[in-house]
Amino acid sequence: MLAKRIIPCLDIKDGQTVKGTNFVNLRQAGDPVELGRAYSEQGADELVYLDITASHEGRKTFTDLVKRVAANINIPFTVGGGINELSDVDRLLSAGADKVSINSSAIRNPDLVDEIAKHFGSQVCVVAIDAKQTGTDWKCYLNGGRIETDKCLFDWAKEVNNRGAGEILFTSMNHDGVKNGYANEALSTLADSLTIPVIASGGAGCMEHFRDTFVNGKADAALAASVFHFGEIKIPELKQYLCKQGISVRL
Repeated sequence: MLAKRIIPCLDIKDGQTVKGTNFVNLRQAGDPVELGRAYSEQGADELVYLDITASHEGRKTFTDLVKRVAANINIPFTVGGGINELSDVDRLLSAGADKVSINSSAIRNPDLVDEIAKHFGSQVCVVAIDAKQTGTDWKCYLNGGRIETDKCLFDWAKEVNNRGAGEILFTSMNHDGVKNGYANEALSTLADSLTIPVIASGGAGCMEHFRDTFVNGKADAALAASVFHFGEIKIPELKQYLCKQGISVRL
């Protein structure tokens, strides 16, 4: 059985790590390079850096920050935000990133998923999906949760799976920052219908939530931000807890 991964997520705005609730009300959480180094030393399996205003403001992801992160950590990390073409991917991989995360650009130009997989390998291409549940429907959103689309979470996830994405990073906008647990029902549906790993995002508030998303949500990895940034959960303690619960993790 593959080990489940614990992934701190660092949302970057104006060069600083920030964290909000339901995608708004941002507060600062510290220097992204220093935080990344600390997480690397604590036993995080991977990191995700998202330039959360890049698509909205039409900017390119901060290449300089990626170089500094790469020089300071020794675990894989993914970079997202404002990636619209192959040259963006090339620039970020050259700066030291291991994977790229695309969201808005993939919805606007689905062929980009195929192109990244073909040129750089599927393992490089993480498709992030921000979706909100309304009634029984899960609708996908663009530009950091600002614009609703007509795409359904499950259909879109299947499409990018077939196009060559290496994994799906699914964030439930309903659960983001609320700390009531992950969207395990939707995650389980995704896990059952896809052939690639699914990363759970949105809702971590306690260690039990990580256990539940691995067991009930069938997630391959769990991503969280504020519980790590503000010291509410320590990664070594979380991994020891999961291990005692019979969940395979890298200690």
